[in-house]
Amino acid sequence: MAQTIAPVNFSQTWTFFEGAWHEGNVPIMGPRTHAAWLGSTVFDGARAFEGVTPDLDRHCARVNQSAVNFKLKPVVDAETWLGLAREGIARFDANAELYIRPMYWAQNGSGGGVLFDAETTNWCLCIYVAPMPQPTGASITLSPFRRPTMESAPVDAKAACLYPNNSRALIEAQTRGFTNCLMLDMLGNVAEFGNSNVFMAKGGVVYTPAPNGTFLNGITRQRVIALLRADGVKVVETTLSYADFQRADEIFSSGNFAKVAPVIRIDDRSLQPGPFYHRARKLYWDFAHA
Repeated sequence: MAQTIAPVNFSQTWTFFEGAWHEGNVPIMGPRTHAAWLGSTVFDGARAFEGVTPDLDRHCARVNQSAVNFKLKPVVDAETWLGLAREGIARFDANAELYIRPMYWAQNGSGGGVLFDAETTNWCLCIYVAPMPQPTGASITLSPFRRPTMESAPVDAKAACLYPNNSRALIEAQTRGFTNCLMLDMLGNVAEFGNSNVFMAKGGVVYTPAPNGTFLNGITRQRVIALLRADGVKVVETTLSYADFQRADEIFSSGNFAKVAPVIRIDDRSLQPGPFYHRARKLYWDFAHA
């Protein structure tokens, strides 16, 4: 007997695919599509909220760089991505909170196996309503799962195949009563959260893990560092241990989906959203609206 799969009620969605805008969750891959079964997909994510689209141009450029690093062909130039994104955003209410996702993937394999054929690179731009999470604060712990190195995974690209590892880290943390987790690199140093980059403050200085090729040096991360430094805050990119975070005065995250958000508990120790978090969030919102 054939299994009936219940439909998912997705939020309002528009996708540009094969030369036209389509409403809803458009089917773009089949069971023979290389990306569908062997993960040859890269993407990026930008945000529209409160009528602004901070760093949209950088996200459009990065998806092309991800394609190059992943050995796909970036067949859409950054200006075209940008124009399509603005065209798609106009299909929504002016103040809609949106996720803007350009994607590339390999349509076919070479010889029917693991090797994909870059000449069959396909693409779409998907934009959908995704409310900004309220900054109520995360509870975090240490994940037993680690970030891979350049030698073991395509960590120099925003590649879909990297995310199942982070997903299982988040699932494992949630089974222990936490909403997020810190992941280590293969040397045992803190790399990032399960879904975003991480900052901590101690003794009036902000610290964040130095990019070492095991995690994505996020666009929002780079922006927050630049804004804090321009505002006179000392921000140090360095090697950090989990014990450093356990002793931190405050911890907060940066990422495209939630932008800047606080941590209110690490293991059994409570924290308060601190002055550096509040400063970073305000600076980012001021930048976005400038």
